[in-house]
Amino acid sequence: MKGRETHTTHSPEETEALGWEFSRKLLPGDIVGLVGELGSGKTCFVRGVAKGLGVRGNVKSPSFTIINILEREERRGEINRLHHIDLYRIRSADDFYDAGLEEYIYGKGISVIEWADKFPELLEVCTIVIRFSYMGEKVREIVIQRRGGSA
Repeated sequence: MKGRETHTTHSPEETEALGWEFSRKLLPGDIVGLVGELGSGKTCFVRGVAKGLGVRGNVKSPSFTIINILEREERRGEINRLHHIDLYRIRSADDFYDAGLEEYIYGKGISVIEWADKFPELLEVCTIVIRFSYMGEKVREIVIQRRGGSA
């Protein structure tokens, strides 16, 4: 399914709630690219996605660890793993591949990649791209674009 949705949130809690709602449309193998300035709500949105999927663990930005793998009890036919990847500190596409990160994005879980636009070739494989924009102190515009695939 292709399409574009635009949402406006007025607080971090609303951004998280939108992530929770969005998680209900995800299927194993989806690759979600997040694009937006520092502090625009990307990690808050991922926190909502994680809650919606019922995965265990504290969702925080993996800026220094590059990837956080959040899991839930395995259930047949349901998503059981969320790969939360942050490319903020990755300098090149070669660094991305040298770190073996592509192994995570092509698995059965869901991959959510912050700063996916740093590498256009990576952004191209995303089945969903979400753009976060500042509209005010706590107000964000969040545009979800489905490029096909499952969600």
